[in-house]
Amino acid sequence: MVFEGSSAAISHTGKVRSNNQDSGFCGSNLFVVADGMGGHAGGDVASSLAVHRLKDLDHPFTSNADAERALREAIADTAAELIDTVARRPELAGMGTTVSALMMVEDYAVIAHIGDSRLYLYRDGALTQITADHTFVQRLVDSGRITPEEARYHPRRSVLMRVLGDMDPDPEVDTFIMPTQPGDRWLLCSDGLSGVVDDTHTSKVLGQGLAPGRTADLLLKQALDGGAPDNVTVVLVDVGGNHPLFSGTPTIVGAAAAPTGIDVPAARTGRVGGWFHPARQAANEPTHFEPSSEFLEELIEEDRRRARRRRVWWGIGFLTIIAALVAATFLAYSWTQTRYFGGADDDTVVIFRGIQQDIGPISLSDPYEDTGILLADLPGYQRTMVEQTISARSLADAQAIVDNLRPRTETVP
Repeated sequence: MVFEGSSAAISHTGKVRSNNQDSGFCGSNLFVVADGMGGHAGGDVASSLAVHRLKDLDHPFTSNADAERALREAIADTAAELIDTVARRPELAGMGTTVSALMMVEDYAVIAHIGDSRLYLYRDGALTQITADHTFVQRLVDSGRITPEEARYHPRRSVLMRVLGDMDPDPEVDTFIMPTQPGDRWLLCSDGLSGVVDDTHTSKVLGQGLAPGRTADLLLKQALDGGAPDNVTVVLVDVGGNHPLFSGTPTIVGAAAAPTGIDVPAARTGRVGGWFHPARQAANEPTHFEPSSEFLEELIEEDRRRARRRRVWWGIGFLTIIAALVAATFLAYSWTQTRYFGGADDDTVVIFRGIQQDIGPISLSDPYEDTGILLADLPGYQRTMVEQTISARSLADAQAIVDNLRPRTETVP
């Protein structure tokens, strides 16, 4: 059965990269995003190969199992083709690509995924990430060592643990089947979008209910407004809905859309070799790589060191705040000890040092001098003033105020 819905695809180089290594495909039943890596030419080739290999699956399938098996076989064939391409073009060694593919079969979505491109489902006002990133930082999140928010800014957030590359003829690909329903919006994107635009803003755009093409444009604009340090590719698929598909012509975007998409010019020669591949050319503006086990151990140890440094700095910051609070409290208390006022203590007038306010059970004043003036000897209005306290500018001022309260005795001639 042909999928009934509407869709759109868009891809942009971004504001930093010099070329677009992403590829995207938007067909009648099949939708794909591939984020290439491996240097100026290698990423283009890898993502293009993946899209052109998978697009042949854009036709109705009779069962979910057949569609899932076809996706697995096509991705395995792509891995073999990447290996063959590097055998012919050694300068492309180390290239690879992520793949996130969505195939509609009747009322089901058949999904295949490897890498850190993402597939989201927007349903009933809620956005859910369907695929799991195959990255180093996601492993840290899964083990509880860092939070998802910390993962967004981790310096190793682009290190892939799984990728479709030229070194593994049998890649480990996640495949699964989910029911879908009219009104669902499926979003496939490279990390150029998900790494810049958070889920809250993405959900807000998807919730506006605009046509897929307009929605994809708005998502791209948000990525560009956020700096777009990487290529950005968006494929949006609506199930049913109010936006009919005006054209059944498949859309290819990004590197795979270029006339020379796969048969690219030879990459520049240069230093060969490196940590991750025996003949890998140094990548121009690299975004991802698949680490060896030795390097992975170094990454884990580096993360431990970073966590220890973070705890030390948090401790220093906490102690600094405590010290500042103690210093501020001491200075504030010292200042109160330069203030004086007149008041009553039991049955006499007393000069107090401090201020009239208290902090809970803590008094900010104490008796400084008992004047010996009895409250009973004062007129009523003066007694009231004393009981309500009389502020003074200084000790001398307080003493002058008290002297004015002393009863006057007349001398008999």
